Amino acid sequence: MKEDVVKEIKKKFSEGIKDFQEKSKKRVYFTIDKKDLLGVIEYLFNNLEARFITETGLDTRAGIEILYHFSFDELDKIVTIRTLLDRKKPEVESVVSIIKGAEWIEREIYDILGVRFKNHPNLKRFILAEDWPKGKYPYRKVK
Repeated sequence: MKEDVVKEIKKKFSEGIKDFQEKSKKRVYFTIDKKDLLGVIEYLFNNLEARFITETGLDTRAGIEILYHFSFDELDKIVTIRTLLDRKKPEVESVVSIIKGAEWIEREIYDILGVRFKNHPNLKRFILAEDWPKGKYPYRKVK
């Protein structure tokens, strides 16, 4: 593993990084376009051997944000990859082909935020009742 993963990521994906924030010495955020997502995730997980922590979804003023959190335990650093989705058609490629452990959290985000994860192997309800009203997502902000 590289000593400075932040420099490594910046160098490898310099053209695809839209924003970078260093919240603290231990916590950094990269904002990327969703078209670059699988390449970045694959690089962090397979090449840099980052540990996948979880994936989160948020409804923000700018749109639906999907955040992928990775830990570099030996370096005591957490790297978050953020991508912004259009609220009217929130969809992004599933990372399950790279990280099998992301399957359930993507189903949960689909259920509560309505994000469609393209090429997900089993995208269906996860926590809401089967009779929950179609098109109603409990974690979406009221417009």
